[in-house]
Amino acid sequence: MRLSVAERREELLRAAIGQIEERGVAAVRIADVASSLGVSNALVLYHFSTKEKLVAAAFTYAAEDDLAQLRKLLGRRTTALRRLRSAVRWYAPTGQAKGWRLWIEGWAASLREPALQEVTRELDKQWKAAIAEVIAQGVAAGEFRCPDPAASALRLTALLDGLAVQLTSYPGAVSRARAQEWADEALARELGLGAGTLSAQER
Repeated sequence: MRLSVAERREELLRAAIGQIEERGVAAVRIADVASSLGVSNALVLYHFSTKEKLVAAAFTYAAEDDLAQLRKLLGRRTTALRRLRSAVRWYAPTGQAKGWRLWIEGWAASLREPALQEVTRELDKQWKAAIAEVIAQGVAAGEFRCPDPAASALRLTALLDGLAVQLTSYPGAVSRARAQEWADEALARELGLGAGTLSAQER
């Protein structure tokens, strides 16, 4: 079956993500992406004229997918606390978010690639803004206290990103159970809640 232009681009982007996760941004080549799909280098270059453009587009594709899932979790019709708990649990390195190896690769490569840096910065900005918005909604509803939702969102994501590096890059440095415990404790602390509040939700 002949793929449309949009379908072909999506197929190439998914293949690029797979190759980046497997080989790393620096080592991956146009030929690796083409070979994984059984297509020619020329076809990949037709859609993405350089490796840099392919890599930036692949990270954009992955970022949009993650943001769509985040917005779905934060848009549910339930309390702000439950929405935040679900989002933090999903985003945490112990959750179901996209492979952390991909994003660690992206952060490292973005130090040298301006286009990729823009992609990772935009994802980071949108993630923090979405979390801060729901924290503000919870404060307005009287669910919890938080004097600075934006600062709380930054501290939470910084912790989760750091735990992701530990779990992904240094296996055994911290257990998944301990990482989840720390994420829950951080969320409760940022919202001015008792340490047992979040675990009580699961009963």
